[in-house]
Amino acid sequence: MNNIRIVIADDHPVVRQGLRQSLEADPAIAIAAEASDGAAALEQIAALRPNVAILDIDMPRLDGFAVAREMRRQDIQVPIVFLTIHRDEAIFRAALDHGATGYVLKDSAVTDIVASVKAAASGQPYISPQLSAYLLKQRREAGALSAQKPGLDALTATERRVLRLIADHKTSKDIAEELFISHRTVETHRTNISRKLDLQGSLALVRFAVEHKSRL
Repeated sequence: MNNIRIVIADDHPVVRQGLRQSLEADPAIAIAAEASDGAAALEQIAALRPNVAILDIDMPRLDGFAVAREMRRQDIQVPIVFLTIHRDEAIFRAALDHGATGYVLKDSAVTDIVASVKAAASGQPYISPQLSAYLLKQRREAGALSAQKPGLDALTATERRVLRLIADHKTSKDIAEELFISHRTVETHRTNISRKLDLQGSLALVRFAVEHKSRL
């Protein structure tokens, strides 16, 4: 695909400069605009309708996920490459839920960004190779943990999400607000998780979640 027009959104000027240098070295890519926050990025994407939007997940005003949600609400159909420091599977899954076509780690962005943009412009997914290796390792470790705690496989998707949020030291109130459920429902989930994992008491549940956070 020729003349791939892109919008870059990242709140760090040095990061944007590095991306710009890599992208401008390829004659098939043209930078339509840059933004230092999510609100500005959304305005530029809506106005310019680029071929690809590169969005940092962590930005002021609107983060990358909020921009993606608003793009969906406004029916702005532009492929998204998320740029991030996050390697954990939960964030990666959230990116996919928000319509990511690409997921690029900042550690390897200079080498990965051109390939990710070209893939996204062609409708193909792209994941930083570093992340692929990490997720495979994490999945193997998760399998080993499931063998130790068979009850993990019995958890529902929501219960697993609650467990991950507990691992992030979220209170039941925090979890209720994040998942848009009641405090009582969160407490029910905590009780069910403890029963399935054969954990006695809330402290044991928190300890288990924190100790095994990377494998949940």
